[in-house]
Amino acid sequence: MIYLLLQSMIGNEIKTARDLLLQNEVVAIPTETVYGLAGNALSEIAVSKIFEAKNRPHFDPLIVHVGKISDVELYVEEIPELAFNLMEQFWPGALTVLLPKKSCIPDLTTSGLKEVGIRIPNHPITLELLNSLSFPLAAPSANPFGYISPTSAQHVEDQLGEKIPYILNGGYCSVGIESTVLRVQDNEIEVLRLGGISLESLHRFTPSIRIEEHSTSSPASPGMLTSHYAPKKPVYVGNIRELMTSFSSQKIGILSFKEDYGVFGQRILSTSGNFTEAASHFFAYLRELDSLEIDVILAEFLPDENLGRAINDKLKRASAK
Repeated sequence: MIYLLLQSMIGNEIKTARDLLLQNEVVAIPTETVYGLAGNALSEIAVSKIFEAKNRPHFDPLIVHVGKISDVELYVEEIPELAFNLMEQFWPGALTVLLPKKSCIPDLTTSGLKEVGIRIPNHPITLELLNSLSFPLAAPSANPFGYISPTSAQHVEDQLGEKIPYILNGGYCSVGIESTVLRVQDNEIEVLRLGGISLESLHRFTPSIRIEEHSTSSPASPGMLTSHYAPKKPVYVGNIRELMTSFSSQKIGILSFKEDYGVFGQRILSTSGNFTEAASHFFAYLRELDSLEIDVILAEFLPDENLGRAINDKLKRASAK
């Protein structure tokens, strides 16, 4: 008798995930940033399944994950000295570096672009998985395209449970927001996506850092589109007390940095004002608010420093109309 897949399995068996990946299937994997939907980055069959499961447009490139720095040279043409120094400092970690790709990386993986975004995730389960495979893993966030990124195995099951065979459970993501994406040109860093590595940390390597603010329909990196990370409920960002007055006739939810506004449907990112704690809560709290019986989500920008910049960028895209 043949049984159709009705719901994915959640488990912690690395061998199960590995066996499925070897069969060109896709599985959800944990990282320190968010859960990724992983497949063989060198296989157009597996990569196509990633795009299909996420309903992701093919113009949005995928990030490739490897297990160790020495693997990188297998997939890229060259590694500038500054890029290598950043890898040594921040890997494993929430940093993705764009580099000229070798032909073994299919154009489908990079959406036809000549560069590939590559990183080493900082999660012991996924590192063990990566180092047991003979190929890298393409792994965008394991959620329907444009929706809130998942930071637990349950988040993945809630959204993609009927579309993928296995979710490798590694607990809650410690960083909670996506990796910072950058490219290196000469001695300059160009940041294409703000994320889990702050600009202050990057400034230790060069004073010349440029942020690409432009949103595009042909992005060089994930997370560059105007609307992204968006819940189903509309999000409005500004002065929360003023917004509360404007939406007084509606059921509101509030996402604040550290202040308690006395509303039942509120999530406070960090009562102590800690940016790292705020980042780790951001997607999970946005998801919780989206599940409440409310009409709108009101939010406020964080101080534009440290990981507050990355959270603010995601708030802008989540609230884009």
